[in-house]
Amino acid sequence: MFSDIKQNGETAEGLQEESGEKNSQPEPKIIGLTGGIGSGKTTVAKFIEEMGFPVYYSDVRAKEIVNDDDDLKQKIKELLGEGAYDENSLYDRKFVSEIVFNDEDLLLKLNALIHPAVKTDFENWVKRQNAEFIFKETALLFELKLHEDCYKSVLVTADDNVRIKRVMDRDGKTYREVENVMENQMPEKDKIRLADFVLYNNDGLEELQQHTKKLLENFN
Repeated sequence: MFSDIKQNGETAEGLQEESGEKNSQPEPKIIGLTGGIGSGKTTVAKFIEEMGFPVYYSDVRAKEIVNDDDDLKQKIKELLGEGAYDENSLYDRKFVSEIVFNDEDLLLKLNALIHPAVKTDFENWVKRQNAEFIFKETALLFELKLHEDCYKSVLVTADDNVRIKRVMDRDGKTYREVENVMENQMPEKDKIRLADFVLYNNDGLEELQQHTKKLLENFN
């Protein structure tokens, strides 16, 4: 099922035309793309990229930046200890996840270090794009209020039991482990309320690809 949520009585396409009349060479319009664990967000991002739209993978870049930025690495070690990086000086995600999972204050401090670095990286990436619409894939679009800087926002979602099974099959986690992660994320009903477009991913890849194509009709 694909849900097109209108905003102020106008579709994204209508707003695009109005903006285009004011500026013949506008800056790229940023479309925020998000979804919780097991939703299929990254799969949708890959479909979008295959269809010719530039996609910035925030989560992927964050994993690279925590290893490449020496200043950031030092700040993370000061916050979490030397164990945040392994013997090869690579970010130890398992170690970090275990110590911040139930410590909201520590997680906020960690995010306050990582997200500005990702923001700068994204801004530099945007400058290199010449497309009218570009997509920013990020797990925390609404949690960090990043959607406020986006032209439109897209949420990929699915029923809880579907998402849990996907993650269990993919990561080898138990039902309760996945459920714990989901319970620590923003409720889906709140994300749906904030999103401009919602892709429901309860079926197979072929259906999801068709829903994605329908979504992109708003940005052509």
